[in-house]
Amino acid sequence: MDIQNLVAQAQQMQQRAQQLEAALLKVTVTGSAGGGMVTVEADGKGNVKKIRIDPAAVNPSDIEMLEDLITVAAVDAQKKAAETAQREMRTLLGGINLPFPLPF
Repeated sequence: MDIQNLVAQAQQMQQRAQQLEAALLKVTVTGSAGGGMVTVEADGKGNVKKIRIDPAAVNPSDIEMLEDLITVAAVDAQKKAAETAQREMRTLLGGINLPFPLPF
């Protein structure tokens, strides 16, 4: 593989990565906890956009449980976002012949 070809592939990969970054911001993933009593929406990069709480999940004498449900739902949404990003990155890099293996 010559250096010019490698540079061209690197530039192509950089352009695709920028497109992927923009696309991930438009993706919505949803995490949930407590059987859907708490849901968290995030973009494909894991940035939390919205939290929904079923009124039945609100017990003033057990705020700690509600906090735990919110945390679990947020982690679930971020996990789904990471999985989506990884899947899209594999797709992005699938057509590029690199002289070394990818770590994923």
